[in-house]
Amino acid sequence: MRILVTGGSGYIGSHTTLQLIAAGHEVVIADNFSRSKPSVLGRLESLSGVPIKHHVIDLTDQDETDRLFAQGAFDAVIHFAGLKAVGESVAMPLEYYANNLGSTLSVLAAMRAHGVKKLVFSSSATVYGEDAPAPMREPFPTSATNPYGWTKVMQEQMLRDLGVADPEMRIALLRYFNPVGAHQSGTIGEDPHGVPNNLMPLVAQVAVGRRAGLQVFGTDYPTPDGTARRDYLHVEDLAAGHVAALKKLGETQEPVSTWNLGTGRPTSVREMVSAFAKASGREIPTVDAPRRPGDIADSYADPAKAQAELGWVATRTIDDMCADTWRWQSQNPDGFPEA
Repeated sequence: MRILVTGGSGYIGSHTTLQLIAAGHEVVIADNFSRSKPSVLGRLESLSGVPIKHHVIDLTDQDETDRLFAQGAFDAVIHFAGLKAVGESVAMPLEYYANNLGSTLSVLAAMRAHGVKKLVFSSSATVYGEDAPAPMREPFPTSATNPYGWTKVMQEQMLRDLGVADPEMRIALLRYFNPVGAHQSGTIGEDPHGVPNNLMPLVAQVAVGRRAGLQVFGTDYPTPDGTARRDYLHVEDLAAGHVAALKKLGETQEPVSTWNLGTGRPTSVREMVSAFAKASGREIPTVDAPRRPGDIADSYADPAKAQAELGWVATRTIDDMCADTWRWQSQNPDGFPEA
C-alpha cells in the first residue's frame, strides 16, 4: 500500500516507517519538523535503502492538507503527528487542543474527500486516567488528568463517531504504554524536544553526561521498592504493532478497533535505573523527590487482545531496551544533528 505517515520523522514514526518499508509498503512522510529534525530523513534512507518521499506541512491547515491528499493517492494513513509533553500541555492547553484536534480534523476531512478509508491512530494509555486498575484493558472507561491526555480521549471519540457515521471506515486506535529503546543500529532513537518528559531519556542523558543526576518522584508507592511502575515497550515492538494493525484493517469488518500495545510486565523506576546502569556501565546518581501530582503507582497493559487479534507479541526485554537506548545515546550524545 501507499501509506501517509504523519509525524513520520518523530521517534515512533521513524521506526514505524522503516518497518513499513521492510514490509513492502510505499511510505510518504508529512511533518513540519516542529519536534523533530530533517536529518532523520537521511538516516531513514540509509537504513532502508530507498528514497523517502516527504512533505513539510502544517496539518492544521486544511487547504494544505487537502492538496497533499489530492496528489497523494494514499491507501491508508498512520497518524502520529501531535504535541505530546504532559507538562507543556498543562501550561499551554489551548495550543495543544488547537494542534492535536485541528490536525486530526484536517486529516479526516482530507481522507473523506479523497476516499481513504484506513487509519491507524496513535493513542495513549493516558486515556485510562488515574483511577483505572492495572492491568488496563480496552473496555475500561476513558478519562485524563491533563490537556494532552484529554486530546487523546477527544480524538478517540471523534474517530468512534466517524466509524458510526461511515461504516466503511477501518480505524485502529492503538493505546501505547511507555515506548523506549532505539533501532539496534544506534542510528535513530528518541531525541526529546527540551527537557525529556519520560524516564528513559532522562536516565540516558544522565549516563551520557548531559545531566548530573535523576530525580525519583515518589519513593512511598505501594510497590515492591516504593517507586512507580510502568509498562515499558521497545519502540521496535511498538512499530511492529502498527504494521500488524494495518494488516488487520484489511481483514476486519469492524469500523473501529482498539488495541493496547504493551508488554503486560511492569518495571519500577529503581529497576529501570539499575538496568540502565548495567547496560551503560555508568553510574546513574539519583535524588529522592516527592510524588508528582497525577502520578499513579502502577500502569501496565493487558495486551491479550492485541496478541489474539493481531498476532502481535512484544518480544524485547528491559535489558534489550536499555542496551539499544544506550547505543543510540552514546553514539548521538546530543541527539540528531540540526541539518
